[in-house]
Amino acid sequence: MSAAPSSEFAVALLAEFVRLGVRDVVLSPGSRSQALALAAAQLERAELLRLHVRIDERSAGFLALGIAAESGIPVAVITTSGTAVANLHPAVLEASHAGIPLLLLTADRPEELRGIGANQATIQDGIFGSAVRRSWDVPPPAGAQGAPELAREALAAASSADGAGPVQLNLAFREPLSGDARLPEVEPGTWTAPTRSGETVELRPAPGTVVVAGNRAGERAEEVARELGAPLLAEVSSGARFGPNLVAAYRELIDAGNFGDRVERVVVFGHPTLSREVPALIQRPGVETVVVRTPAATITTPGGS
Repeated sequence: MSAAPSSEFAVALLAEFVRLGVRDVVLSPGSRSQALALAAAQLERAELLRLHVRIDERSAGFLALGIAAESGIPVAVITTSGTAVANLHPAVLEASHAGIPLLLLTADRPEELRGIGANQATIQDGIFGSAVRRSWDVPPPAGAQGAPELAREALAAASSADGAGPVQLNLAFREPLSGDARLPEVEPGTWTAPTRSGETVELRPAPGTVVVAGNRAGERAEEVARELGAPLLAEVSSGARFGPNLVAAYRELIDAGNFGDRVERVVVFGHPTLSREVPALIQRPGVETVVVRTPAATITTPGGS
């Protein structure tokens, strides 16, 4: 194969993601995205990443979402041009609200082929609106130049401690859509999630305290429940549904007898989403609520408390 700027750029972009700690790429194949697909396959053969192929873009988006939620590491998802990109939108919304970092690599046509009724062409730049943390409309590359810098910018925006979430790299490619590209020397990096500094609150054990672990709360919620000697009300997606303080049937407990009336302080980790009982508990008069801030986009403040 002869060299092609599209493949040189794609290899450099994905190699930099690998160097920064990205380990999974989900691919929905298509003509316009072939440079990205072949670059991902090269990196998989070199055992530098795991490549997951899904024909349906909706399935690809949700697979990437699940891998990123479970691993805590940003995941790249590759689509071809046109309506294929729009099929990612449901997963992008989920990622945005849950604060899950996704790297949306959407292949597109160059400027001269936009707006002329070309097959599989639509307005892709800005298609996800406010659901992405940032988007780039990248013109056709002349080679690998600028790819590593773009990868670093995208990863920083997707994993920001002030609000992780999806980002879109809308990548225009001209013919030839792929060609020969040498894989550079790549030393896989170890992903380190950014931390966010904030207010420090000293919590001491006190009667009437419960710990709520919502979606993606993490193990720290269980540790705090033990430290406070408090019941742990943990959702199944919290990552904290274990330990001696866990109350498995917490929804029934909140409504049972006068338990809810005795709660004076609620410490919330993650984003509670699976019941009406927990938000109602937080909104009860006289209940002090301490929300532990995470990189997720949504802050739990039922009733504005």
